Amino acid sequence: MLLALHRSRSLSGAATVLGVDASTVGRRIDALEAALGARLFERTPDGAVPTVVADELAPHAEAMERAAIELAGGAGAFEREVEGIVRMSLPPGIADLMIAPLLPALRARHPRLRLELDARVGYVDLARREADLVLRSHRPERGDLVALRVVESRSVPIAHEKLVAKLGRVRDPAEVPWITYGQDLAHIADAAWVLAVAPETSLVLRTSSFTAQVAAVEAGLGATVLPESLVAARPALAKVAFTRTVGARLPPYPEGQLWLVAHRAMRSVPRVAAVWDFVAEHTLGLRARTRGRAGS
Repeated sequence: MLLALHRSRSLSGAATVLGVDASTVGRRIDALEAALGARLFERTPDGAVPTVVADELAPHAEAMERAAIELAGGAGAFEREVEGIVRMSLPPGIADLMIAPLLPALRARHPRLRLELDARVGYVDLARREADLVLRSHRPERGDLVALRVVESRSVPIAHEKLVAKLGRVRDPAEVPWITYGQDLAHIADAAWVLAVAPETSLVLRTSSFTAQVAAVEAGLGATVLPESLVAARPALAKVAFTRTVGARLPPYPEGQLWLVAHRAMRSVPRVAAVWDFVAEHTLGLRARTRGRAGS
């Protein structure tokens, strides 16, 4: 509780991490302060500000957290077989289009393994065992974690091959029927690129569902900007072509990464290591194939 509030600096933030409500966090901190006879946090309009006492106790709480994780990892190290549950947290689009299609092969390789996919965008605390593995677009900057960059992909304008043939070499981006994210996700790099080149009148679909965007593109509704790594295995999709003059004026295509992350103490547990190795094998291979296509 102390560590969660010290990191998040707000009762609501700590509550989200711990899976409880903010009032519970407040009561438990009050009880801890009463037991210690010292003030740990100053409640302000801007959040919970740690006192000197809280700052001094935080390293000890982190040491306890590390010890608990190492204990869990040590217990896991006694596993000899690849079996049991592995929980993976990843964005919905990655779950739907990249990982889910690989699951039959993973099941065939490790039939006693069970996988739980937490397909959502949000913070997951590996130290608290909220997941065993995560796939995220940024490398973590803190924590006793191991990370591997498994995908490095450029996003490009993509449409069904029949629509690409119909459009020919595009002289004006406004001539293209565009599909992109809803207003809530308009800040995403891929959406920002579309909005930078396409007038509102050329947007035929806005949706915050990445999977819906891909399905609409595959149905021939319009074009959108997708990572090349995700469309590499979709032969019906093709890159939208622009004239040389228009292409020179377009904004740079967005670049993205995908990182596979685990807590160091859990990385060598057989069931976690099996999924790590499998995901790395297939996504790193996908990156290699994508680069090959880009250079051809």
